[in-house]
Amino acid sequence: MSAVIEARGLVKRAGRATLLDGVGMTVSAGEMVAIIGPNGAGKSTLLRLLSGDLRPNAGEVRLKQRAIGSYRPRELAAHRAMLSQHINVTFPFTVEEIVLMGAGDRSLREAGALVDAALDEVGLSYFRDRQLPTLSGGEQQRVHFARVLVQLACGEAEHGPGLLLLDEPTSSLDLRHQIDLVEAARRRAGRGTAVIAILHDLNLAIRFADRLVVLNGGRLAADGPRTEVVTREIIRDIFEIDAVVHQADGVPYVLPQSMRTIGTGI
Repeated sequence: MSAVIEARGLVKRAGRATLLDGVGMTVSAGEMVAIIGPNGAGKSTLLRLLSGDLRPNAGEVRLKQRAIGSYRPRELAAHRAMLSQHINVTFPFTVEEIVLMGAGDRSLREAGALVDAALDEVGLSYFRDRQLPTLSGGEQQRVHFARVLVQLACGEAEHGPGLLLLDEPTSSLDLRHQIDLVEAARRRAGRGTAVIAILHDLNLAIRFADRLVVLNGGRLAADGPRTEVVTREIIRDIFEIDAVVHQADGVPYVLPQSMRTIGTGI
């Protein structure tokens, strides 16, 4: 499989703090990767560097063999789509208007089928005329996911499989809609899209990602298949909890047991 996104030796600083220190990763077409790690590990910083929203202090990001900084904004939007963690919209746009924004300058007549398909996929077809601020936080998150799906579809129609970036996309969703969203992301991966998602729910990340990238303290702690990365030792060292790791149908899952007492070895 061809690499869609490549990052090498990424360093990002904020004042005297080093947010990322020498992080690298490559994600190929059709691959779904989950980035996991404790709070403050550098996950969102890495995703913003991969999206081109931030520039590294050192290292490079290449999207489809090109330096990501060489893309013009409109061109970049055609090759990668990102769902950010926090999106505040206070103007009373309707759900349909928000989702159509993913199509750029295309009219509803031109992109209507994509808007319909995205709204159906997130289960909000009957909400299309509602104003966004009247929806719950979880419903708004699904609207923005539909917008990103439209953006991705428009770009891939012209340029082939692209990159989908998701920053804690399930944080406002109930269990059913968490599963719906990650399954939708997996369907995109099945069509050749490279998908990278930050997920705090370890079992959700394990269940739906082909590969796990673990960050800790701004550094790459592990990168590999879920069966190799999800071990009791890694969970203990990275998340500072004791856990039991079982498997069901060849897929590991984590059962937290207790907080680790730092420095005692307990």
